[in-house]
Amino acid sequence: MSSEFVLTAEPRTEQGKGASRRLRREGKVPAILYGAGKDPVPLSLNHNELLKQLENEAFYSHILTVELDGKTEQAVLKDLQRHPAKPFILHLDLMRVSAGEKIRVNVPLHFVGEDVAPGVKIGGGIVTHAVTEVEISCLPKDLPEYIEVDLSTLELGESLHLSDLKLPPGVELVQLLQGEEHDVAVAAIQATRGSTAAGAAEEGGEEGEAE
Repeated sequence: MSSEFVLTAEPRTEQGKGASRRLRREGKVPAILYGAGKDPVPLSLNHNELLKQLENEAFYSHILTVELDGKTEQAVLKDLQRHPAKPFILHLDLMRVSAGEKIRVNVPLHFVGEDVAPGVKIGGGIVTHAVTEVEISCLPKDLPEYIEVDLSTLELGESLHLSDLKLPPGVELVQLLQGEEHDVAVAAIQATRGSTAAGAAEEGGEEGEAE
């Protein structure tokens, strides 16, 4: 993992809606740090600094360093509340991680090879993404920023499922742990009107030649 994220936090003594509103007016975001068998700790974070870090996709699937009162703890982002109409962060949930305990985190899928897939390049189809992120289970040291999905060999009408994904060592897909019936399609190459018409014309030409 190439990125490193540090959240400089302050203890939050006052709680409740009124206290949270006052914090936001001061340019801060109320947050909570919990987990790993320790008591939850209310925090406040600098809104603009947090907003800048959130622009990096890796922030959402990365081990974060939380600095508080001269000490540091490792955590992952578990929940993020945004204002429905304005570019404001309303609240943050951070879960502590322990080196020896597995964590569950949503990580994004990065699709590659779409432009060279036979179903697109030769068949004229289009790629549809049914899933753009997956929940994984792993130790903190094995947490990937994303999972790459290679579509370069996909033919027209074919789809790629969760079980087809190549996972890094130590990483499991939570959905597949729940049974084979959860092995859903991740992406597919579907025919367009143009590719369907071309295929029909080609078949018609072959029949004509046979006659």
